[in-house]
Amino acid sequence: MTAPLIISGPHTHTLFTVSRTMLTVSAALAPATLFGLWMFGWPAIFLFLVTVASAWLFEVACLRVAGKPVARFAGDGSAILTGWLVAMTLPPYAPWWLGVTGSAIAIVIAKHLFGGLGQNLFNPAMVARAMLLIALPVHMTTWVAPVGLPEGPGFLDGLAITFAGSQEFDAVSSASTLSHIKSQIGAGATMSEIVPDLADLEARLIGLVPGSLGETSTILLLLGGIALMALRIVTPVIPLSVLGTLAGLSAVASTLAPDRFAPPLLHLTSGSTMLCAFFIATDYVTSPVTAMGKFVYGVAIGALVFVIRTWGSFPEGVAFAVLLMNACTPLIETYVRPRVFGRTRTGKPLPVKARTPRGGKR
Repeated sequence: MTAPLIISGPHTHTLFTVSRTMLTVSAALAPATLFGLWMFGWPAIFLFLVTVASAWLFEVACLRVAGKPVARFAGDGSAILTGWLVAMTLPPYAPWWLGVTGSAIAIVIAKHLFGGLGQNLFNPAMVARAMLLIALPVHMTTWVAPVGLPEGPGFLDGLAITFAGSQEFDAVSSASTLSHIKSQIGAGATMSEIVPDLADLEARLIGLVPGSLGETSTILLLLGGIALMALRIVTPVIPLSVLGTLAGLSAVASTLAPDRFAPPLLHLTSGSTMLCAFFIATDYVTSPVTAMGKFVYGVAIGALVFVIRTWGSFPEGVAFAVLLMNACTPLIETYVRPRVFGRTRTGKPLPVKARTPRGGKR
């Protein structure tokens, strides 16, 4: 008689199971994703479907190889959410094989080589993005202007772009906000000269700017993040510490040298800032569990994003910042773990004081 497979402790009782949590996070991501698919059209739709489907198929294959119950684990929604996040970080007109490669890296390398769900040290979607960005920088930094589904490539043109690499459709190539700032600063321009060339704040809030498939709409990602906090899927500590640190450092830098450093609003409304703060950095598995640990973790991510965006080789620093702090999570938890009753924070027993009897005599 075989012993039953225990998924979690029998004492755990919660409404938010793995599948329900994954479904809730996906629902919070849906508005920003649907907006991105609408704005970038059929190529983005095909790329999204291929990336998510391939992530699920890689999950099934890995579960079969590991001898784990496929129906139980493949149906929990974690692989679909991972593929979803990978797709959101890809350029909308990227070829199909880029999405499949990203899913393979996220599911096979970053998740199952570490033992599967709950045992991975690094966020799978960010591992995929970082590896693709290093190995294929041209493909990962080729942007197009969002023109809307009716004005963009038709169904057949979209198929040709995604699956055949067709360049026949006259897409308007354009740099993202952070890429434009990085290139112009490197060429010696000042922020006062660069800002007029950028999309205005309203366009960045709505998502009418070039960028990855699902990270352009700041307001929709923010609303999705607020919904997750309201439902207590994530706590506010990490998002607020990430955003607050990034805003604070950029405010100080832009005040001291306004022609050299981008102001806070540009950082907060550009790139993957909102996606990182609410949907990436808050990953249960790869982030600390204590409140102080979450605060330290979020502050460090915000600081690293600012440093990499300002002085690094890549215009966007979210993936690298998250991965660096994923590696530091065990160290953070070692120093900020709560004190066990009767012991010091280092784990040593507290000294026992001798009790003095009444009357003052022992």
